[in-house]
Amino acid sequence: ETMAGTYHLSGQPSEQRRFSFTVTAHAEDLVRHLRDGMARLTGTLEMEGFADEVPLEGTIEIQPLTKKIIRYEFAFVGNDGEPYRFAGQKDIQYRHLMTSWTTLPGSVYDGRGEEIARARTRFDAKNDLMPWLASFRLVGRPA
Repeated sequence: ETMAGTYHLSGQPSEQRRFSFTVTAHAEDLVRHLRDGMARLTGTLEMEGFADEVPLEGTIEIQPLTKKIIRYEFAFVGNDGEPYRFAGQKDIQYRHLMTSWTTLPGSVYDGRGEEIARARTRFDAKNDLMPWLASFRLVGRPA
């Protein structure tokens, strides 16, 4: 999945920069995933001028029916060598289904847990939906 949009540093909302990430989700156990909605994320982040094409690792919680959320959390290292964390959540609204499934607001936090930036990204359903659906795989465990 690729989410793309913009971010601004806290206190500088008029200075919008590119923010995008591409992730792969992997659930170790299908039954557990269906129960708790949790999967591991790996991928890359482009946070223009702040974290340029850096690896990320984290989790996604996919609970659109029971909790009406899809929550992303991942960690990365910025260009300055410091650790950061992104947390964002899609709040699923069935009256606004397409927008709520494709729009992800979130924040970036520093190592002390202070918010340093806000981002707003979108999934491009028109161009990416079919490839995204085709990317799903059910993989058995090694014997």
